[in-house]
Formats: sequence, C-alpha cells, structure tokens
Amino acid sequence: MVKRVHTLVVDDQERIRFFLEETLRRVGHVVVTAPSGEEALDQLRETPFDLAIVDLNLGGRVDGLRVLEAARWRWPGMAVVILTAHGSLESAMAAIREGVDGYLLKPVEPDEVRRTVQEALDRRRELADASDMLVLQRGPFFADLEKHVVTRDGQSLDLTPREFELLVHLMRNDHRVVPPPELVEVVRQYRPDHLHEARQIIKWYIYRLRQKVEPDPSDPRYVLNVRGVGYRFKG
Repeated sequence: MVKRVHTLVVDDQERIRFFLEETLRRVGHVVVTAPSGEEALDQLRETPFDLAIVDLNLGGRVDGLRVLEAARWRWPGMAVVILTAHGSLESAMAAIREGVDGYLLKPVEPDEVRRTVQEALDRRRELADASDMLVLQRGPFFADLEKHVVTRDGQSLDLTPREFELLVHLMRNDHRVVPPPELVEVVRQYRPDHLHEARQIIKWYIYRLRQKVEPDPSDPRYVLNVRGVGYRFKG
C-alpha cells in the first residue's frame, strides 16, 4: 500500500488554500489547511506532517517565516515549500537560511505546484536516508547520538546535555546559518519573542561550547558567528 502524503497548506487567502488543496488531493495528498500563522502553529504542535506549503506574507502576528522556523524545529524531517506573491531577495534569503526545500512564486500553475512538491519530498527522503545512522560526522568531530558522546580528533569532549544538543544541532545544520531563537529553543525548549533576548541567552551557551570544542576559543574555527544572522558550524 502506497503511503499517502500528509500536507499542511498555510495561506491567508481562501482561494489559494482551495486551489492548493484541490491540486494536491488529486495526486493523493491528505491536506489540512490553516488560514493564519497562529492556526498553523497549533497544527504543527501535535501533527507530524510530511509536507508544509507556507505563504511568507501572512497577515496577523505570526508570519510565514515564524511558521517555517517552528516547522523546522518541531519536525526537522518535514519538507517545506514557501509560497509568496512578492519574490523579494530578502524574503527568499531569510527562508533559505531556515532550510526550505522549494519556492513558489504566485501566481502558480498546478503542474508547477506538483513538480515543486515532489522535488521537495524527494530531497527530504534523500536527507533522511543519509541521516538514518545514529552517528554524525563533520570534519574532525564524531557524534554518537545514542551514547551522547562527541569526540574531536578521537578525543572525547566533556559536554553537558545542553552543550551536546547545541553542538549536534549546529552539526546537522552545517549547510546554513542557524538563528539565535532556534538555538535557544534547542537548549531551553522555548522560543524567545524578541531577537535581542535570544542573542543574549545563546551567547553564553556558545561561549561555554567554544571552551570545549575549539583549540583556541578566542579564535574559533568550528562554531562561527555570522554577524547579525546567527551561528554556523564549519567542520
């Protein structure tokens, strides 16, 4: 039996939600729709969707990037496609930093939706196949996810549980810059409302981590700061 794809569609325009729902249902998707970012967050809190299509320009307090951040943290294996009527470079770059799997610019045709969605799902499956093992290696670092042990050049690192989770999250996401609110959620299990608060909190954890993973913490080689954006891991 073929597994059906469970999809969340988030858009504040009813006609767009209907169009996407019908387009995807015709190729076997089980579709849930959300008219706002707030409702999308409620759905994502408990439901492990295979795919989310998220409009970047949602009305209300919670925009599409916030939904994208939540999706990436809560369900890292879920494929995400962003949808916008304003294909601005700034919006696209912010979304790409969060690790989107596809990008659709309104107005969009059914064939383009289906093609982009399938490519996004295929990409996520490939990433999942590559990360099925309970080990993670980046450069000189080797993380045993089952034993909660990290070594650098074969030497075990004495990490606290929070430091372990922070380092593993950075290693897993070494293809992008990880924003401070996401890192705070990793170590504190909540996401600050304000970027300044997130930066102040995570700065201490990054400092402590560098003391243990960097040959020279004053001149970091592995846990790098990207000014104004966040942190990235370089193996």
